[in-house]
Amino acid sequence: MSAVPLRNNKAAASTVRSVTVLGATGSIGDSTMDLLRASPERYRVEALTANGNVEALAKLAKEFSARFVAIADTSKLAELKAALAGTSTECGAGESAVIEAGARPADWVMAAVSGAAGLKPALAAVDRGAHVALANKECLVCAGDFFMQRAAKAGACILPADSEHNALFQALASGNRDELVRVIITASGGPFRTWKPADIEQATLEQALKHPNWSMGQKITIDSASMMNKGLEVIEASYLFALAPDEIDVLVHPQSIIHGMVEFSDCSVVAQLGAPDMRTPIAHCLGWPDRIKGPAAKLDLAKIGQLTFEAPDFERFPGLRLAFDALRTGKGATTVYNAANEVAVAAFIAGKIRFGAIARLVEATLDDWIRTGNQAPLTSADDAISVDHVARNRAAALLPQIALKAS
Repeated sequence: MSAVPLRNNKAAASTVRSVTVLGATGSIGDSTMDLLRASPERYRVEALTANGNVEALAKLAKEFSARFVAIADTSKLAELKAALAGTSTECGAGESAVIEAGARPADWVMAAVSGAAGLKPALAAVDRGAHVALANKECLVCAGDFFMQRAAKAGACILPADSEHNALFQALASGNRDELVRVIITASGGPFRTWKPADIEQATLEQALKHPNWSMGQKITIDSASMMNKGLEVIEASYLFALAPDEIDVLVHPQSIIHGMVEFSDCSVVAQLGAPDMRTPIAHCLGWPDRIKGPAAKLDLAKIGQLTFEAPDFERFPGLRLAFDALRTGKGATTVYNAANEVAVAAFIAGKIRFGAIARLVEATLDDWIRTGNQAPLTSADDAISVDHVARNRAAALLPQIALKAS
């Protein structure tokens, strides 16, 4: 049984919804806090977390009268306590404190801590049956099977906060599971959509960070340029909605207005449209099962004029092909895909490899993982974190030889 509610049945909302934001100072956290700021009468903040930005975390804690805050960097606990002296906000530091934030009694939790560090705090919220708005890819890419099983067992409601998955979530409400033919995730194509493969190989960091539509953090912008981000979204969609790889398609849509579509057995295709603004899907999750007023720009299709589409090019973007391969392989392969990509992107940012080598390092790490014969179903967060750790080490070991190879 899926923990994602595929039908948006109206239910009475509580007068005040208590909210926790895991990763409150990141880009998703900023958008979430912006929405909370717009409706102070609807929401009360239970807990907030940050990785190391004490100043921003303390400022938010004071503004929203948060009951508990946690900083992941243990060396900054004293600074955080000093910044919140005179308030009633409790403070904590380290992994255990961030997990405690997820475990505190909030009705709704935004899981936006990046990386594998976000898995255990999100599970803490899941295990007590909360509504969890999921913006952390690793929860599903690294641990999708047991994460969704835990959510279903606890009665937690998983609400997809990414624009593409939220679009599918909304569109899926138009039919039943046995009527579904496929879901279609759209992709902008990033800055290199029309580039020749040889030119993509040599792309600079500055060029990779020039996304045509979205304003995002450095890592996700580079992932969008390589379409690794779309590969991660394919994997997430599979786990979120219990879909086979062959039930998922990707369609390049440069305008980023249609975020996702669902095709049903009667050949109807239901799409969700909106201006490219992360506050729209977050607002949908924050208000669910109701809808709240969002601050994003209204969609003006007449002004946009036209919407265009094209098939993804696996020669330009081999990382997308590798995501489907990893999903079909299973047994930790998607965890390896994600970990190797993070190592590769960090190496590209540091100037150690060419842009085109990102996908080659991911492929080499996946091939090595499969050759070792260590694949096994992941049954716990520790299993996923262990595979993640091994994959990162192997990717780092393979990095020098990948860096020497020509395209």
